[in-house]
Amino acid sequence: MNIGLLVNPIAGMGGRVGLKGTDGVVEEAIKRGATPVAPGRALEFLTAFESIIIASNLKDAIRIVTCPGIMGEDVVQEAGLKHEVIKIDIENSTDAEDTKDCVLALYEDEVRLLVFVGGDGTARDIMDAVKSYELDDLLVLGVPAGVKMYSGIFVVNPADAAEVVKMVYDGTAQTAEFEIMDADERAIRKDQFMINLYGYLLGPSVPARFQGTKQASPETSDEQEAQEAIARYVVEEMDPDGIYILGPGTTVKTVTDLLNVKKTTLGVDVYKQGSIYNDVNEDRILALVDDFSKVWIIVSPIGHQGILFGRGNQQISPGIIERVGKDQIMVISTPSKLKGIAEETLRVDTGNLEVDKMLRGYIRVITDYNEMRLIKIE
Repeated sequence: MNIGLLVNPIAGMGGRVGLKGTDGVVEEAIKRGATPVAPGRALEFLTAFESIIIASNLKDAIRIVTCPGIMGEDVVQEAGLKHEVIKIDIENSTDAEDTKDCVLALYEDEVRLLVFVGGDGTARDIMDAVKSYELDDLLVLGVPAGVKMYSGIFVVNPADAAEVVKMVYDGTAQTAEFEIMDADERAIRKDQFMINLYGYLLGPSVPARFQGTKQASPETSDEQEAQEAIARYVVEEMDPDGIYILGPGTTVKTVTDLLNVKKTTLGVDVYKQGSIYNDVNEDRILALVDDFSKVWIIVSPIGHQGILFGRGNQQISPGIIERVGKDQIMVISTPSKLKGIAEETLRVDTGNLEVDKMLRGYIRVITDYNEMRLIKIE
């Protein structure tokens, strides 16, 4: 079995520094202190995959083919796995055309399962290549490394991708068409939510391992009333001396509306002693916090996906989550939103395995005024 690996080296760099994406703002992300995310995510996948290869005695049955340099070769070498590299030229500063060239070259080298590490923009570029070159029998599998990742082609975390590849090898994975979503990052940076269905990519179907496509909260009067009831309870329970890190989304925005302060709907804010600090990044959060024992994180899961951390709120970094602690994470969600999440199970993908492990188990979710449910985090 031939497996292709493609890494978008700039994917996800805009997350922790508060840029809500990386498209067109790589230099700005670097100026703000951003560091590469995708190579580490690729290494997580390869480490998990190596364990599966060894346990299943598949060392001679799997052929890994990857892209040159920073688009795959470097990280496969770091993982110490046997591999081959396609012969194309790429620059140190890669772009969409490099991605498309890699897809075609991998396909011509008999790759029929392409694992890519990136975000929605990478998925969109791969889809363009599949369409342009008519690569209709190429299966695509996304390892999440971007900022938002609204498309359904992504697994929840890199280890899930390793399990899916094994299932494809065993012939136990079905195939399906996955929605590829196209978000306008410039609009999102202006706090305007603009996302459209770009098209579909064929991939292996293992629903329990995939995040699914994001769904927006319904704009009904019942939903708004439920959000307002949750917000009233949250505000009443707030400590006047507390510091509150507020995740993105309309459910959390209802809390700030009740506090009569402005919320960055698609960003992360900090509420401290009656003042709001808008659209903060990781460094700004750390500068505003002088005592983590007084800090609370208020977040709401992404619709349908059920992801609490790791999609669109990377400003709340693993280090911050660890210092705050699970007991001071306030999860809020309306009953209808919970019902729309697969198996009503929440998920985390912080990029730090130890922090993910800390968060797993059950957590209280505020679902109405003074009403809570215990929901499992996987």
